[in-house]
Amino acid sequence: MDRVSAVMTTYLMEDNIRAYADKYVHSALSPYDFMADIVKEFGGERARLGVEMGAYYYSAKAHADLTRALPHATFVDADVLVNWIRIVKSPAEIAIMREAGEIADSMMRKAVEVIEPGVRECDIAAVIYHAQMTGTPEYGGGYACTPPFLCVGERQIAPHAEWTDNRLPGATIVNLELFGNRHRYQVNLSRSIAVGRIAPAYHDLAKFVVEALNAGLQTVQPGRTCSDVEATFRETLARHGFEKEARLGYSIGAGFPPAVGERTASLRRGDETVLAPRMVFHMMPGLWLDNVGIAITQSFAVTDNGHEALTSTPRRLFVK
Repeated sequence: MDRVSAVMTTYLMEDNIRAYADKYVHSALSPYDFMADIVKEFGGERARLGVEMGAYYYSAKAHADLTRALPHATFVDADVLVNWIRIVKSPAEIAIMREAGEIADSMMRKAVEVIEPGVRECDIAAVIYHAQMTGTPEYGGGYACTPPFLCVGERQIAPHAEWTDNRLPGATIVNLELFGNRHRYQVNLSRSIAVGRIAPAYHDLAKFVVEALNAGLQTVQPGRTCSDVEATFRETLARHGFEKEARLGYSIGAGFPPAVGERTASLRRGDETVLAPRMVFHMMPGLWLDNVGIAITQSFAVTDNGHEALTSTPRRLFVK
């Protein structure tokens, strides 16, 4: 029944869109038998076939069914092969990601506006979702790869927490990670919001994180490596006595649930992927310490001589 959606949303010729019958849906029959028949039709019964062993929706049972249906084929793990081809975006893709970034900015702006003591967390989430779908006056948005994350109060040390129906207290920290999505291209944006009177040490921590974030961004140049960028960030942050154990960021682009990351290059120590123009990353120098968490991030595209920020929300701690 969903074949019509593929016709509407792809550039494939109709003859190349094959739909399996309803008898395969939620039954003992496997649609991979149907797929195997198509492979045989194209002469692939004894071919060397690449399969994405790490794909989110290619299950162990799917692989077992396909290999059973094609017993004479040779199967090779081609996981993230296509992802690596996609890591350098076209100018058209970059243009769409700029639009996604504008949507993310609008979402963050409206979220910060509504955050104040007494507001329910779920009402903040509702404002975020409305802004996500409304987009901008020029173009609307779409659903993201994951829900927005609202890490409030004691949950500020959890990177990916969801909201509750609790009301914000008079003094707390709110860490938001939001996602602007345009034609399935997603741009991530995180900011921390201090509500009420917060300890001066937290304000200092925000300054240290932003300083290191900006230093890392200044390192971005074609020909340098992901590891080079991470090293600059790490060394800058270390001057203030802090260390980020997790990776600094990851490649982003088109995405569907359950995750946006392309599973290719990461801004981390030892990743020697060489930066090239039109690669896109989410640099996320979040720190989740024993009792405080902070998340001030920047999505960017590598350019011919540096980087282009894909969001314009100020890189700072917001205070309400």
